[in-house]
Amino acid sequence: MKACVLFVSLLVCVSSVLGEAKTVRILTIGNSFSRNATNDLDDLAKAGGHTLIHNSLVIGGSSFQVHADKTKAEGKARLYTNGKDLVGNLTADQWDYVTIQQASIKSHDFSTYQPCASFLRDLITKHAPQAKLLIHQTWAYRVDDPRFAVKEPKPGEPKTQEEMYRSLTAAYDKLAAEFGAKIIPVGDAMFTADTDPTWGYKRDPKPFNAKKAKKPELPDQTHSLHVGWRWTTKDGKTTLGMDGHHANLAGEYIGACVWYEILFGESAVGNSYIPKGFDASYARFLQETAHKAVQARAARASK
Repeated sequence: MKACVLFVSLLVCVSSVLGEAKTVRILTIGNSFSRNATNDLDDLAKAGGHTLIHNSLVIGGSSFQVHADKTKAEGKARLYTNGKDLVGNLTADQWDYVTIQQASIKSHDFSTYQPCASFLRDLITKHAPQAKLLIHQTWAYRVDDPRFAVKEPKPGEPKTQEEMYRSLTAAYDKLAAEFGAKIIPVGDAMFTADTDPTWGYKRDPKPFNAKKAKKPELPDQTHSLHVGWRWTTKDGKTTLGMDGHHANLAGEYIGACVWYEILFGESAVGNSYIPKGFDASYARFLQETAHKAVQARAARASK
C-alpha cells in the first residue's frame, strides 16, 4: 500500500514539473532553415513529457513559389521524397499545425511572398481545415556573411545583418497580419542572442586570411549561431568555406526552443534536454532568449 501511495505521489510530482502531456502533430513546408530549427524539437518535446509527430517537407533553398509550383507540376515532379504530393501530405494526418516560410535569401522582400504564400494558405485551409497555420520567421545571416561585404549591393538588398533582420521581420509581420496567423519568432530570438553584449557573436579581432589559411586554422567563432567558417572534405579534397546562412548546433537549439514554446504552450526554460557538450550556462541563456522572444510576440499580439 505504501509503495502504491509513493508511486502515485511520484506521478503527481512528475506531472507538476512537466505539466500536462500533449501530443502535437505538425507538418512543416520549408527548406533547410525549417530543418535547422526543428532538429532538436523532438528531444525537447520528450524531455518535456510530450509527443511530437512531425512530417517535414524540405526542398533545399525553396521559397513559397517553389512549393507552389511543385503542387502545380505533373507526374513525379509534384511528389516530395515521401512519395506524396502536397495535398497528399496535408490529408495524411489530422495535423494540429502546418507551417510555411519564405526562402531566407528573399525573406527581406515582401514582393516575393505573394501570390504564392496565399496559394499555399488556401491549400492548407481546404485540405487541412483543422490545422492552425503558423508562419516560421527565418533569421538574418551572420554579421560577417559575404552578402554584407558587397561594395555595391543591388537596390533593396540588405547591407547589414540588422537591416536584413528588420526588413524580413516587417515582411513576415505583414504576411501574418494578412493571414491572421501566428509567427514562430526564431528570427527575433536569434537576432537578440546574436547581439547580446555578453553571449553574442563577435568577430575575431585577429586578422584571418581565408586564402592563406591551412587546416585546421579558423578564426574565433565563439557563440556563433551560424555555421560560419569550416573545413570540409569531399572526394578527397579539403576546402575552407564560409556559411553565414545556416544555423549551427547553438542556432538550431535556440530555434527549437522557440518552436517548442509555440507548439506546446510552455516555457523552454529549465527543459532538461541540452545538446551534448553544451555549456549549461550558455544553454540556459539560449532557452531564456527563446522564451523572451515568444513572450514579446505574445505581448504585442495582446495590444
